[in-house]
Amino acid sequence: MAGIPGLFILLLLLCVFREVSPYSSPWKPTWPAYRLPVVLPQSTLNLAKPDFDAKAKLEVSSSCGPQCHKGTPLPTYEEAKQYLSYETLYANGSRTETQVGIYILSNAEGRARSRDSEAAGKSRRKRQIYGYDGRFSIFGKDFLLNYPFSTSVKLSTGCTGTLVAEKHVLTAAHCIHDGKTYVKGTQKLRVGFLKPKYKDGGRGDNSSSPTMPDKMKFQWIRVKRTHVPKGWIKGNANDIGMDYDYALLELKKPHKRKFMKIGVSPPAKQLPGGRIHFSGYDNDRPGNLVYRFCDVKDETYDLLYQRCDAQPGASGSGVYVRMWKRPQQKWERKIIGIFSGHQWVDMNGSPQDFNVAVRITPLKYAQICYWIKGNYLDCREG
Repeated sequence: MAGIPGLFILLLLLCVFREVSPYSSPWKPTWPAYRLPVVLPQSTLNLAKPDFDAKAKLEVSSSCGPQCHKGTPLPTYEEAKQYLSYETLYANGSRTETQVGIYILSNAEGRARSRDSEAAGKSRRKRQIYGYDGRFSIFGKDFLLNYPFSTSVKLSTGCTGTLVAEKHVLTAAHCIHDGKTYVKGTQKLRVGFLKPKYKDGGRGDNSSSPTMPDKMKFQWIRVKRTHVPKGWIKGNANDIGMDYDYALLELKKPHKRKFMKIGVSPPAKQLPGGRIHFSGYDNDRPGNLVYRFCDVKDETYDLLYQRCDAQPGASGSGVYVRMWKRPQQKWERKIIGIFSGHQWVDMNGSPQDFNVAVRITPLKYAQICYWIKGNYLDCREG
């Protein structure tokens, strides 16, 4: 594979990851369809138990901006497989590493190897607020317990996650792993769900007056296992790691809430109004779920650059948009990225700062979907 000319590889990528049906209506932004790759486990090795001694970070910083990432050479096929291989941590502290293969399935050609164009400081400000603070605290159980806000959950390490299946939560990798080892408390990682806190006897009260909620509280569910891509573990925020700052958590039991599906991130110009949305548990508003939306300012293949107001604690939030789903003839929200953190960017010699989200690319979709479903046949639509 190393001997194949780079131009041929680029053309292969453009062919494999082109949109199958790029239909878009000016009044009804439509989810594009993609020809998706397949990421399958090839071998699994047992690893020694980690120390769980990393300090939890609610943010991650990098000085590598859009031009820096755009100038990064494309990885080889073997590198792409290495980055998408992953580590699994279990509740008992055991750990495995799984090597993967990457395939393209087509009716005419069967399986063919491919790869993704996965590419790749200064101190972070305490506040990532750009001008007027555009965040909205969500109050009242009628909002907090209803979709889409009900899909946001809190991690015991201090970050945010999003429900993406009956037992799965998508979050940022740095919320549980610092790139070298696991964060303290990850072995007993829990996910918190906002619930109404009842007074006057709670739900079991037999009085004639209706039970009224006093305030919200978190109900916690333990995590059974976590998956983190090797691209994050082998990299760092100033190298390739920022592109792989995502992780999937599997709960010990179903959460019984409506969840939000993941989807392949369309180009920013195809997003409704060029905007993204996400909700998280910013640490400057303890106990509050904070919602925001903003325009995408720039993008690379793997990252979205924006200036959504955010604070530490919002890391790991699912970035979503609402578009028209043609096959079902309905509007549908999908998570297209994971809010990661903050970057200083050198724009024409002048330092500027952005908040950054990791895009769900076709290969990342295939990987995360397989983690959830366990069957690549259920991961053919993004």
